[in-house]
Amino acid sequence: MSDTPFGFGLPPEEPEDGDDGKKKGSEGGGQGGQGPANPFGGFGLPGGAGGPGGGDNPFAAMFGSLNPNDLGAAFQQLGQMLSYEGGPVNWDMAKDIARQTVAQGTAGGSKDSSVSPGERSAVEEAVRLADLWLDGVTSLPSGAATSVAWSRAEWVEATLPAWQQLVDPVAERVGAAMGDVLPEEMQAMAGPLLGMMRSMGGAMFGQQIGQAVGVLAGEVVGSTDVGLPLGPAGKAALLPLNIEAFGKDLGVDKNEVRLYLALREAAHQRLFAHVPWLRSHLFGAVEGYARGIQVDTSKLEDVVGQLDPSHPEQLQEALQQGMFQPEDTPAQKAALARLETALALVEGWVDAVVHEAAKPRLASADALRETLRRRRASGGPAEQTFATLIGLELRPRRLRDAARLWASLTDARGLDGRDALWEHPDMLPTAEDLDDPDGFVHREQMDFSEIDKMLGEAAGGSPRKPDLKKDTDGDEKNDAEGDSDK
Repeated sequence: MSDTPFGFGLPPEEPEDGDDGKKKGSEGGGQGGQGPANPFGGFGLPGGAGGPGGGDNPFAAMFGSLNPNDLGAAFQQLGQMLSYEGGPVNWDMAKDIARQTVAQGTAGGSKDSSVSPGERSAVEEAVRLADLWLDGVTSLPSGAATSVAWSRAEWVEATLPAWQQLVDPVAERVGAAMGDVLPEEMQAMAGPLLGMMRSMGGAMFGQQIGQAVGVLAGEVVGSTDVGLPLGPAGKAALLPLNIEAFGKDLGVDKNEVRLYLALREAAHQRLFAHVPWLRSHLFGAVEGYARGIQVDTSKLEDVVGQLDPSHPEQLQEALQQGMFQPEDTPAQKAALARLETALALVEGWVDAVVHEAAKPRLASADALRETLRRRRASGGPAEQTFATLIGLELRPRRLRDAARLWASLTDARGLDGRDALWEHPDMLPTAEDLDDPDGFVHREQMDFSEIDKMLGEAAGGSPRKPDLKKDTDGDEKNDAEGDSDK
């Protein structure tokens, strides 16, 4: 992923077929489909950053070399930007830019294309086989009602609702700050300016997010690469084109690569399908973290005080240059730790389960596991996207720690005992437990499922005392195993 994934410029024109990734002939956009920093760069306006002339005013000589069709398109998109009256993010703009970015192709020159029938069948077969293998290494049943093969454009369409849920809380914080920077006595008199600022803010976030999601679509291999369920529930999805690019230089048979990635996708689907509280827990942690984000209002005040409607990129640059500052409070630290730990536990569980399923069957299992771990640790899609969108950078070290802890739990408690920890969020390991996995593995754990049964039976039967799950060296059979046939 590019170091600046949120270029503000719009890509050139929409392709004839977004899913096929066919362009009408434009070659611009820069590396990875990113446009120039000037918001009018993609319009190609003379005098602007995106057109000849290079003047400071993006409207200079507008009626010069620009042909009527391009001029009309530029004014239309500018009008959409300034007239937007929706929420904190202009998601229509984000979707359009993401699809256009996808159509331009990746930095390596790979173009999007429709999924062929053969690729679709190969993905369906890989997911079916992956689910069979996972049956022997986890007590959670299959969570994929269907399996699909997506093009990059289809991935954009399917995941935008989840991105909206993730990004809107942060955008709302910025939108509120944009109104707060004006003195109170001036806010009532500055209605038109505030309205324009909100419209511009929504458009700017839409452009940034659309650019990011479009670039990310060129790298992800499924719907769960960021450790969150971005796609529709119960739908295991893989991107054949990106899987081919991922495995190109690994020296591993492409069928093994596809199957290993199908194992990861299917494992994620099991977890999110059969742990009903997990999705809201993760997205709630993102919202909690976003509520603590502060905006550098002094920087925003400087920008607003010098705001020139013909240079809205000034505000966009301020948004990108260190304006997000997490509040250093116990609540904010707790929200950050909660989110990082929860994501690490999800990824660690998937890593441990997939390795257990693949190790005896795939000769390349170890190599593929290490490749994916390094991909995350070196700043893959998950870390960079989260860091840019919500100011959060995941710590890859926690992923390895979590994988080791889940593997130790498997040895000590068996599959049922390990997976039973997902019954309630309070049963899961904490950040401190990741530092001391042995201490957690051998610690007594309250069985929250028994508490639920006790509460449910309170009205009509005698209450049952909750059992304690205790791991020993084999002297006591663990509770989850004893309940497995009930």
